[in-house]
Amino acid sequence: MSDVSLMVNGKRVSGAAEDRTLLVHFLRENLGLTGTHVGCDTSQCGACVVHVDGKAVKSCSMLAVQASGSTVVTIEGLANGADLHPVQAAFKEHHGLQCGFCTPGMIMTATDMINRHPEGLDEATVRTELEGNICRCTGYHNIVKAILAASKTMSKGSKGKAKQAA
Repeated sequence: MSDVSLMVNGKRVSGAAEDRTLLVHFLRENLGLTGTHVGCDTSQCGACVVHVDGKAVKSCSMLAVQASGSTVVTIEGLANGADLHPVQAAFKEHHGLQCGFCTPGMIMTATDMINRHPEGLDEATVRTELEGNICRCTGYHNIVKAILAASKTMSKGSKGKAKQAA
């Protein structure tokens, strides 16, 4: 067992974990943050995406001990109380989900994507960068629309600095 200490969604947390424990399992089982989903355990689907030190990471491909000392943001940490993050609001407004299973990972990936492209995004870039996220319900059309709308909102709202809540 190893001690794992993280800053998760703005709160310092720690706990013991077996060395083989994946970050996704530590978040869900040790911390009760079940918004991060386990879809495949093989790093293929993107349902488990969280931000580690400001970058999108598939938490099924990272050990909890590897993340120790890092800052982690999960889907639960994006909203500001009752105020949805702009990406969450855009997914709601543009119907960017159906069953919702992939949605947390899609939103975390989209937030990272927008932060890396503060000048704005185009459809081709969004579709290319979503390649590691699988949605089994939709044709991605509304997901792409939601990400483009959020990008536009975040670019305007921060005058080119899209670093909101990431």
